Amino acid sequence: MKNDIITPEVKDVLVAAVPRKNGHEEELWDIYIVNLLSEPMENVLITSQGYGEIEGKDKTTTVLRHFHQRIGANDHLKVEPIQRELFRLKNEYWISFNHQDVMLDKRFIFTPDQISVERLENVPVLNRPGVFLR
Repeated sequence: MKNDIITPEVKDVLVAAVPRKNGHEEELWDIYIVNLLSEPMENVLITSQGYGEIEGKDKTTTVLRHFHQRIGANDHLKVEPIQRELFRLKNEYWISFNHQDVMLDKRFIFTPDQISVERLENVPVLNRPGVFLR
């Protein structure tokens, strides 16, 4: 029965961590969802959570949930700020949305220390330096 369910792959959506004011040593960065699709994303639900170890102690952040009615085609949405100290955790963003009458979802996970100044590259649509997952 499960084999009969078609689950389209989400390819044209990014999650990006971007330093504020283009400053590389900024304490606060922002998380963005970037829609590279040629059509809007509708009924967008985003959950975020950090988890892992910091200095040998288990650390888990609160699960945050965000809902947005629409992210336009080739547009972006600022989701939430993130502090540099949390870069040492896995930071997970799970996005569910409607696209062409189909509900899609994808989990994006930044691994510990993946968000770093050394990995900055231009984020499509935003045209700012950041670290992103596709």
